[in-house]
Amino acid sequence: MITLIQLAGVFSMLSLLAVGGGSAVLPEMQSLLEQYFQISQSEFVKAYGIGQLAPGPNMLVVLIMGQLVAGLAGALVVAVAFFLPSSLLCLFAGRLWLRIGECPWRLAVQSALEPISIGLMCSGVYTIANEALTGWRSALIALIVGVLLLRSKINPVLLIFAAAAASYFLF
Repeated sequence: MITLIQLAGVFSMLSLLAVGGGSAVLPEMQSLLEQYFQISQSEFVKAYGIGQLAPGPNMLVVLIMGQLVAGLAGALVVAVAFFLPSSLLCLFAGRLWLRIGECPWRLAVQSALEPISIGLMCSGVYTIANEALTGWRSALIALIVGVLLLRSKINPVLLIFAAAAASYFLF
């Protein structure tokens, strides 16, 4: 029971910090999972990779994190704790945002949040890359996948499977 309460606390806080999207809180999520629930960085990256295979929003990976910590109950608690607070905040903030129109301070807040969001998302990418890129082979696979994603219209799922196959044969 204590674990479920801790999961709810950690993921509801992360929900409200997810400015710019869920990937913005990946470094903090990894740190808190390691600190409170002994989920190593390697386990975190593997769970994140598996979560990216699932269709739908990429932050459904939080369900896997909850399941790792406390099974099905953990996944359910994390789902509510991570998605409900930010959804309610967006609902009320969106309504307020429309009411205040083109106020100068609204534009200032919006202009400030854009670079903050980009920086937070970049820190999420760094957190995953720091553990996943273990040498020149994995860096090469990541570079090839990145270039193909930017230059072609190949389905990302196919690239994930191709990268997994390449990893199998290279490692």
